[in-house]
Amino acid sequence: MKKFTAIVVDDITEALEMLCHDIEKHHPEIEIIGKASSVISAAKLLQKNHPDILFLDIKLGDGTGFDILEIVSNLQSKIIFVTASDEYAIKAFKFAAIDYILKPYSNEDLANSIKKATEQIQPNKEQIAVLQESIKNTNKVSQKISLHTSEKIIVLELSEIIRCNSDNNYTTFHLKNGKKILVSKTLKYYADMLKEHQFLRVHQSHLINTSYIKEFIKSDGGYLILKDKSNIPVSVRKRNEVIETLNNLK
Repeated sequence: MKKFTAIVVDDITEALEMLCHDIEKHHPEIEIIGKASSVISAAKLLQKNHPDILFLDIKLGDGTGFDILEIVSNLQSKIIFVTASDEYAIKAFKFAAIDYILKPYSNEDLANSIKKATEQIQPNKEQIAVLQESIKNTNKVSQKISLHTSEKIIVLELSEIIRCNSDNNYTTFHLKNGKKILVSKTLKYYADMLKEHQFLRVHQSHLINTSYIKEFIKSDGGYLILKDKSNIPVSVRKRNEVIETLNNLK
């Protein structure tokens, strides 16, 4: 069995001890080499130790987990973020395409996160930046999204996305520059994520950025012409919603 080292950071003593207990009980392949309950203590610990995995709470008494990442700029640990049940924080993690453990977590949640951490690459700086910006600006609309492809992680401005279409359990993003990005998540996943960001699902297979709508043709069942000259069908049940959206566009 391959062994991994870990450091756990949480400012709530009970939560810190519970996570350590669960790791030690269910995951003998992981050796906890340190615990910390603040930004300062965690930074000092990480400057002296180089764990394979860092279990990192977001909100700490003297700052945030992001402060630790800025102080320890050469950190190579795989990060497993730990966060409380906060709807906006969850959405921020999805926009950044970063995995996390949601408190209260199950043994299965913990096992899945550890499996991903030991198999996958460290989130890149752009993903961390997207997450940090989204969580800090809770009253603002996130303007960036991270997409996992089979080869890399791509960070995009939402304004670069013209439309998305479904391909079974995959989604293809069509960009302003003419490029396409194939992602292994469903269209529903992105429709739910982007519904408050000027994106509208106009058909079972199509999600569009409403800022790129040029015309709505009412004949032939109804379809949209976008600024990239693509024709997108509108389903019967979405027709009224499309018309209402167009009437409210500024």
